[in-house]
Amino acid sequence: MFQTHHGLVFRTAYRITGNAADAEDVLQTVFLRMLRRDQAARALENQESYFRRAAINAALDIVRAGRDAHNVPIDDVSPDDLGPSRREPDGRELRECLRRALARLNPREAEIFALRFFEDLSNQEIAKVLGISQIHVAVILHRSRVRLQKEVRSYQGERS
Repeated sequence: MFQTHHGLVFRTAYRITGNAADAEDVLQTVFLRMLRRDQAARALENQESYFRRAAINAALDIVRAGRDAHNVPIDDVSPDDLGPSRREPDGRELRECLRRALARLNPREAEIFALRFFEDLSNQEIAKVLGISQIHVAVILHRSRVRLQKEVRSYQGERS
C-alpha cells in the first residue's frame, strides 16, 4: 500500500500544509495508523479515496495545531505591532491566511473544500467518495467558499 499511495498522500498533504516537512509528517502519520489498524477490520474498499481523505484530515490537524501555536498572549505584543501595516500581503501570506481559515471550518467542510479545490475532484466524484448527494456537496462548497472569502477579505483589510 505504501508503494502505491505514498505519492498521493504526500502531494495531498503538501497542497494543504504548504510545507514539505509537514507533508512528510502527514505521510508518516497516515501509514503508521494503517500499521496500527486492527487486523480484523474489514478491507478498504477504495484505497485511493481512503488515503486521500486520511491525508487531508491529518494535514488539517497539523494546520490547526500550527494556528494554535501562532497565538501570542496580548502581554507579548508591543504597541508597534498593533499599528496598521501599509504593505500589501504577498502570495505566501495569503496562502497561509487561507490555510488558517480552512482549519477553522468544521472537518467535513474542510475535507470537501480540499477534495474540490486542492485535489481537483468534481462534485460528483466527491459525492461518490463520501457517500452523500451531489447537491449536499455543492451546498457545503458554497458555504465554505463564502466563509473563506470573508476570512481572506478580513485579513486583507487588516493588512492594508
